[in-house]
Amino acid sequence: MAKRMLDCTASDLRGFTKEDYLSSIAGSEGRVLACECIGVTMPVLADVTNAEFAASMGADLLLLNMFDVDAPVVNGLPETAPEETVRELKRLTGRMVGINLEPVEEKMAADNDGTIWRMSAGRKATAENAARAYEMGVDMVLLTGNPGNGVSNRAITDSLRAISAGMKDKLILAAGKMHASGIVGEGGENIITKEDIDEFIDAGADIILLPAPGTVPGITMEYVRELIAYAHGKGALTITAIGTSQEGADVDTVRRIALMCKMAGTDIHHIGDTGYPGMALPENIMAYSVAIRGVRHTYHRMAVSVNR
Repeated sequence: MAKRMLDCTASDLRGFTKEDYLSSIAGSEGRVLACECIGVTMPVLADVTNAEFAASMGADLLLLNMFDVDAPVVNGLPETAPEETVRELKRLTGRMVGINLEPVEEKMAADNDGTIWRMSAGRKATAENAARAYEMGVDMVLLTGNPGNGVSNRAITDSLRAISAGMKDKLILAAGKMHASGIVGEGGENIITKEDIDEFIDAGADIILLPAPGTVPGITMEYVRELIAYAHGKGALTITAIGTSQEGADVDTVRRIALMCKMAGTDIHHIGDTGYPGMALPENIMAYSVAIRGVRHTYHRMAVSVNR
């Protein structure tokens, strides 16, 4: 069994395989924190990437949203070749890095063209983009959807199956939705069901993503707990996600969500990317970390050098 992720240093992670990562997350018993970041926005600290900032506040796993594998951008990085963007970010942070890819419904994506979430070819959940991500050093691909882009559970299943055919032994594959993503009929408790979990796992998912309790109407701690237990029974890990801008709420709200996710039994706790544009409020990242694992592990993660 691999070393627990909450104890890992950068040198530990450099030698990890996919199975090591999954074992390390499972062994941490609900004490792994994933922070979503947007690289194409102006960094909160101007010349420091949002991912570095999130890592400094306690993140174990960095999840890049709106990352285009054809035109990779993480603002704040030192000048680097595009194909080295992810590896450079991993060198600077010493963290596991994942990206979102989106199995979009084409009409919905077109309707979203005038927004910040507008789609590009390099963000679509295709086998080619997943392979490109792996070549760039990405450890995990999450199939999910941004607001209004029209990502259905059926589209997630189809994309998972296509990606898994060539990448199942190489990339960690996660799947699910944080909100309805513009699909009528897949809101509230219909965002994800046991039937969806079955389909995702059969299509190759290693990790199932669910909305965190209290973030989507109708999603209670009891409902999420039942789905997490079901996914665990099928051999999958889980992520509970704050994808509704509550990463910008007050600290008390974030602590309450964190404890509900812990009671629900999740393996990975996700906090979203729009407290400030591009990342959660830094104080909320730290508060979430303290809530799920205390100050000892939180300060250890914040303090440990990437040179260890």
